[in-house]
Amino acid sequence: MGATRTGTESRRPESRAPDEPRRTGPLIVTEDLGLLDDLLRLCAAAGVEPEVHHRVPERRTGWTDPALVLVGDDAAARCRGAVRRPGTVLVGRDRDDPAIWRLAVEIGAECVLRLPDAEGLLVDRIADAAEGIGRSALTVGVVGGRGGAGASTLACGLALAAARTGRRTLLVDGDPLGGGLDVLLGGEREEGRRWPDFAASKGRLAGGALEESLPSVRGVRVLSWGREPSAPVTPEAVRSVLGAARRRGGVVVVDLPRGTDDAAAEALAQLDLALLVVPGELRAVAAAHRVVLALGAAVRDVRAVVRGPYAAGLDERWVADALRLPLAGELPYDPGIVADQDAGVPPGAEPRAPLGRFCTAFWERALVPGGAA
Repeated sequence: MGATRTGTESRRPESRAPDEPRRTGPLIVTEDLGLLDDLLRLCAAAGVEPEVHHRVPERRTGWTDPALVLVGDDAAARCRGAVRRPGTVLVGRDRDDPAIWRLAVEIGAECVLRLPDAEGLLVDRIADAAEGIGRSALTVGVVGGRGGAGASTLACGLALAAARTGRRTLLVDGDPLGGGLDVLLGGEREEGRRWPDFAASKGRLAGGALEESLPSVRGVRVLSWGREPSAPVTPEAVRSVLGAARRRGGVVVVDLPRGTDDAAAEALAQLDLALLVVPGELRAVAAAHRVVLALGAAVRDVRAVVRGPYAAGLDERWVADALRLPLAGELPYDPGIVADQDAGVPPGAEPRAPLGRFCTAFWERALVPGGAA
């Protein structure tokens, strides 16, 4: 892979394939050719192109602009006096050199990483910096207290409402038997990858590449199921995909199955909040009790969304109290949803309709820093 800039002090890594994605990588400062070869290999694994210098670049911005600076232990002394900046990492291979910690303090390094033990950690750090990683996406799962509770409808409404705020939004179909969220959104003919394309994924996926590969419907990137039978999606694949989605920031909404196989359990582990959709009827409350037990074992924050109409003597507070869950809100009965879907209008697309108003109000609370959904 080729360095982004070269000069009398720069060394050019291996050439890059013409069709390979090109992302800006870290600044590497070292004269140790063995260490440099290792760092170039790790940058290649992260899919980035570094800039390499033997000492602090003469231009101030050459030192301060990169999101990540990797300083070899051989070059630390030459970096003394440089402007202190976040994202500086001191890299070495000698486990028995106590002076490396003093050097790290002198150059303002955030940490010391020793190779080869820290190779995996360093690849992740390089890839995170290249993707501009900031705050992880707020990840909300939606699951029905019983079959037909309206979880998929709410998940679509939440995704569309989040997209209307201008935030990056990804809707993940976690239920292989649900019929496909792309169909519910009217995007089944949109080009892009589906779950079968990721069924065997392992390790780290690039968040940007994942996002760009998915169909986009009304401002929402959608990961749904294909129409043809396919191999089951492994828990490792769920971990890779959701991890990549969360690193991109914004909002991730996951439509979850009521069952808890290994893949669903991995999805639950990624959630910040789970919403349990419960119709206002006694049988639905009884069925939801069993779902609450499964959710509570995996998700710290589980809340009830209660949907009308109600059986005699029930209301949203009664249902939430019976399940011993906080009430996230009441989802009003909306007979127009079925007619809208027949007309090709996705659930939640109309912000003034009952579902749209509910979802807008939810995000107004949830997306405020420190706010409670």
